[in-house]
Amino acid sequence: MPRIKDQAICIRLIDFSESSQVVALLTEQHGLVRGLAKGSKRMSPGSVARFSGGIELLTLGQIVATTRPSRDLATLTEWDLQEPYWHLHEDLDALHLAMYAADAAHAMLAEHDPHPEVFTALGALFERLENREGRDMALLCYQWSLLDACGYRPQLEEDVVTNEPLEKRSSYHFDPHLGGFAAEGGAAPDSAWGVRRATLEQLQAVAAGDENGSQEAVRRANRLLCAYLRALLDRQLPTMARVLNQG
Repeated sequence: MPRIKDQAICIRLIDFSESSQVVALLTEQHGLVRGLAKGSKRMSPGSVARFSGGIELLTLGQIVATTRPSRDLATLTEWDLQEPYWHLHEDLDALHLAMYAADAAHAMLAEHDPHPEVFTALGALFERLENREGRDMALLCYQWSLLDACGYRPQLEEDVVTNEPLEKRSSYHFDPHLGGFAAEGGAAPDSAWGVRRATLEQLQAVAAGDENGSQEAVRRANRLLCAYLRALLDRQLPTMARVLNQG
């Protein structure tokens, strides 16, 4: 039975019984891991020692687990809480954004497909959500990292319809099926979305590592990437509403 020891963020949590939990963990080196934590809710000395700090949603810990090819769920044998991210549970807006980020990772990533950069980006987002003023930019950086890691980085420099360099215009079309921008008035399909030039420029800045930008441009860029994720998944996650409906 392969043994896993890794850093993990709990992104899904379901009570399985009075004493056990089913968890989905985003690990640093092993990707998405779903597992059964037997006895994680017991208060016996042995269980408290094995599941130190208790397993809670949107927390960071070190895990030990075993996997079997014949089983869908790994067996989680140890959990050592390292970062509870208390601020996420004390601020409803921060909690909503963290839940969306966790749900997006859960939906986009395949099991046991390592993406250390997504693990790092999710942890960084959780930390940055403590600062209310920087939340929108923190979310934009995370969404960009997730799409990039999954192979869906939007094309920002070339027209996805003509394959020519994008001309400077006041607005563009974004085609979620082609994964990028096209000049407005071109041969963009009916499914394309109208996008302002400032939104494209904001994404270009984030892609270059520049986190400057107006709140309006950042929020528009967040809505665009969230809608792109929705199109890729072919469904809307319930937690997407906070991003899609923000002013």
